Formats: sequence, C-alpha cells, structure tokens
Amino acid sequence: MPSIYARRSPHTAHARGRTGRTALAASAAALATAALLTLTAAPAQASPPTPVSAATARTYLASLTVKTEGSSTGYSRDKFPHWITQSGACNTREVVLKRDGTGVQQDSSCAAVGGSWFSEYDGATWTAASDLDIDHVVPLAEAWRSGANSWTTAQRQGFANDLTRPQLIAVTDNVNQAKGDKDPAEWLPPRTSYRCTYARMWVHVKHDWNLSVDQAEKSALQSVLNGC
Repeated sequence: MPSIYARRSPHTAHARGRTGRTALAASAAALATAALLTLTAAPAQASPPTPVSAATARTYLASLTVKTEGSSTGYSRDKFPHWITQSGACNTREVVLKRDGTGVQQDSSCAAVGGSWFSEYDGATWTAASDLDIDHVVPLAEAWRSGANSWTTAQRQGFANDLTRPQLIAVTDNVNQAKGDKDPAEWLPPRTSYRCTYARMWVHVKHDWNLSVDQAEKSALQSVLNGC
C-alpha cells in the first residue's frame, strides 16, 4: 500500500519556514498521521473478545482455586445446551462464524454460504464453513470437572454460548477435534505464536466462571504466560 504521506500536496513542503503556512503544514501532518493510525489500527481479521492482558491473566491465575480435577461421571454435552438462538434465525455457531470470518455471506436461514476464515490455532485459511468447528476454549467436559457439575442447566447454557468472553472461536475442525477436552497441560495450539493469547483466553474464562484448575494445568499456564 503506498504511504499515505505520498498524497500530501507539494505546497506543504514549500510552506516550511514560511510563517503564514506553518500552521497549515502542521495541520496536514497531524491529519495524515491520524489517518495512518486509523489504517494500521484495523485488525487483520475478526476475532473473539480480547482476553485480559498477560499481567492480569497471571494475577487471575494466582487467584484460582487449585484442586484435583473432578470426575467426568454424569457428564453429557446435552447438559450444556449450546448453539441456542441468538437473534432471528441465527444461532450461536452462526454468530461466531460471522464474527470470526471475513466477507461472510449468509443465506435466509443464517447459514454461512460464503467468506473466508483464518484459523488462529494452526494458521490455515478456509473458504467453506463446513471446514470449521466452533471451539469452546475451556471445553465443556473440562468445565464439568472444574466445577460446572454443580451448576444449573441455565448456567451451563450460558457458559456454552458465551459470546461476551473469549470462550468461543472458529478454528479448523480437525485441530479442534485433536484438542478434544484437554487442558493446557495436555494440549496447546500448534501455532506457537497464538499460545500466549490462548492462555490468556483460558484463564480469563476460568476466572470469570469461577472454575478451578489442577496443578499441572496451572503450571502449564504459568509457563506460557511468563513468556508473554
């Protein structure tokens, strides 16, 4: 992209040292700088809500209850009603696909029929929604073993469809399936440059939903966050 400064009027350059035009030159420079900042501030692609900073995540992590992970006894995905209707014909999955994609087109039933998606976990780009899963950053089964087994169904539904926190993200389907219900001691995104963000997301969600961590999980998160 050509520099925004290349479009500056040549008269601006001649104004240097001329008292009558100094203010005009300064104004033009300020406007150009503001425009450049506007261009560079735009994100490369859409993404989940921004997680807390690494420093805040370290503070949050220190405050989480550390305990041995609970049992999966009684767990079922059906106990976390998900992909509920968010608006009109659109459910949670479709809202996330629209949010996380670029140029997403939806049909009358809100299904994504066009667009592209960059999978943060592995760096792949996809043009078919069928190649993407919506990952629960903190998996439903992990949440169950960390305290959600005592929640009401309404609370579990809120967790499974949480668009306010960085809990849902569109990623390559087989990468999400490889993750399964593993915590960060057992799995981290193969794209190493995203691991810091992932750890921040994980801790942010566990903190806000008052879920516990086990010692291995905490140690893995500390290791990642200390390198952020």
